[in-house]
Amino acid sequence: MRALGPADLLELWETCLGMHPLDRSALLCAWARPHLPADGIADLPLGTVTETLLELRAVSFGARIASHVDCPHCGERLALSLETDQLLGVSPRAEVSPTVEVASSWVRALGLRDLAAVAHERDPERAARLLFKRCVRDRGDTAEIIPNPDLRAVEDALEALDPNADLALAARCECCGEDLTVALDPGVLLWDEVDARARALLGEVHLLARAYGWTEGEILGLGAARRAAYLGLVNG
Repeated sequence: MRALGPADLLELWETCLGMHPLDRSALLCAWARPHLPADGIADLPLGTVTETLLELRAVSFGARIASHVDCPHCGERLALSLETDQLLGVSPRAEVSPTVEVASSWVRALGLRDLAAVAHERDPERAARLLFKRCVRDRGDTAEIIPNPDLRAVEDALEALDPNADLALAARCECCGEDLTVALDPGVLLWDEVDARARALLGEVHLLARAYGWTEGEILGLGAARRAAYLGLVNG
C-alpha cells in the first residue's frame, strides 16, 4: 500500500473536512484501495475496513499509535501507546467468510453502509435490532426476518465472523484502579493524524511561500528533509 504523500494528504484533508465520520472512513478506505469500485467500499466487512485504515496509517505515519481515553469511573485522562498489530484480533487480510449460520438463519458481516443506516438511532437496543434485521437472512436468502431475535447469539456470530470489526482492548485506570474496556475507531485514529499533519504542513507551506515566493506545489514537491532544512534557515 502506498503512503500518503504531502499533496495526497492535503487533498484528502480538504475533501474530508466536515464529513460524517462514517463517510470519511469510506473515503479514506477508497483512497487506500483504488482497485475497488468506490461505491463498493461501504459494503466491505468492517474488519476489512479496519485493517485497511490501520495499514494506511502505519505506512503513512508509523505503526505506533499515541492516543488517550477518559476513565468513565473517575474522569482521569489516560495516555495510550499502541502498535498497529496489537489492535487486530487476527492477521490482516485474513479472509472473512461471507455468512455464518445462526439459529437456522444466515448472518453476514456488517459494513459501513449498515452503520450509516442506524447512525441516527439514539437507543442502542433499537440500533442493535435494526442492524440484526439488515444482516440476518433466512436459508433461502429472502427478506424474511426471524421474529424475536436472539441478539446475543447474533452478536457472538458477528464477532466470530469478522473479529476485526470492533477494536477494543482492556485497560486499568492508574488513578482509581478500575478496569475498563477501551473502544477505538480506526477511522478516527487515522483522521486525527491526517488532520494534525495537514495543518502542520499548511504552516510549513505558509512560511516557505512567504520567505521564498514558492507556490504550494513547489513546496510540496520538496522532500521532507529539504523542506525541514529550508524551514530551519527561515527560522534560524
